[in-house]
Amino acid sequence: MLLGIKPTVDFVFKKVFGSPENVAVLIGLLNAILKLPRPIVHVEILNPFNYQEFADDKLIVLDIRARDSVGRWLNIEMQVTIIPGLLQRLVYYAGTMYVDQLKSGGSYADLRSAISICLLEKILFRDDTVAHHRFRLADPEHGMEIPETIEVHTVELTKYNLQEATISHAPEVEQWAFFFLYADRYEPERLRELLPGVEFQRAISVVEAIAAKTEDRMMYDQRLKAQRDYQWGLDSAREQGRQEGRQEGRQEGRQEGRHEGELLGKIRILQELLGEETSSPERLDERTTDELSEILADLQQRLRSRES
Repeated sequence: MLLGIKPTVDFVFKKVFGSPENVAVLIGLLNAILKLPRPIVHVEILNPFNYQEFADDKLIVLDIRARDSVGRWLNIEMQVTIIPGLLQRLVYYAGTMYVDQLKSGGSYADLRSAISICLLEKILFRDDTVAHHRFRLADPEHGMEIPETIEVHTVELTKYNLQEATISHAPEVEQWAFFFLYADRYEPERLRELLPGVEFQRAISVVEAIAAKTEDRMMYDQRLKAQRDYQWGLDSAREQGRQEGRQEGRQEGRQEGRHEGELLGKIRILQELLGEETSSPERLDERTTDELSEILADLQQRLRSRES
């Protein structure tokens, strides 16, 4: 029987990689991405898997925060959609981890690397074919960087050329991409043959247990629905914004009509996603373009805060 469980769903991702008993799986994923001169051998999960995190239908960003044996701080998350300000948020997370290390009376020299990693199921950089980007504090003009400070990694899973015939011998980061994108389509036995590494065997066993346990399977289905509903809301906001933009432009004959119409549509959809009273078109029509932009920015920030 096929696993039928997508590891990209937040409940599965957090249980596989955020449970202390699965720390070897997390270490395997981190080493595959970071490719450090000295591989990570131990990590402490600072926010371990907790069933209560998934108690409602709200879509939230469930990151995994950890610290390794040499003091590096790590944050890793799965993103199934591209949201505004994503890169800025990743930098903010890394910066916060870096700053929070320094306690009263501490020395700047004691600060260790703060690394933010984002696995993406959708394309972030559309004009670039590279799957894994590593951003650091650097002076590219002179080829210098400030080492062991802040790093941001983006891993666009769908950019890897993943083939069943060669995946068993592919680099580990590609094997992880295969696991995330295609595990649900395979029987456990076949997936174990394709991904023979010890960390993959453990990860497959966890996913298999989720598929077999009624309570976990129900939670998975609930979280998958929340994920799809959220994506539908974002897609609807974009489409309604485009439609209202065209209509507004035709009605008023103004060059900025389409832009204002898009703002109106996005504001109304985001208000619905946040469970707020939807502003009437007449009420929003009284606002200037700058005021509408400010309202939209505030709604987007509150939505991001609810996800984090």
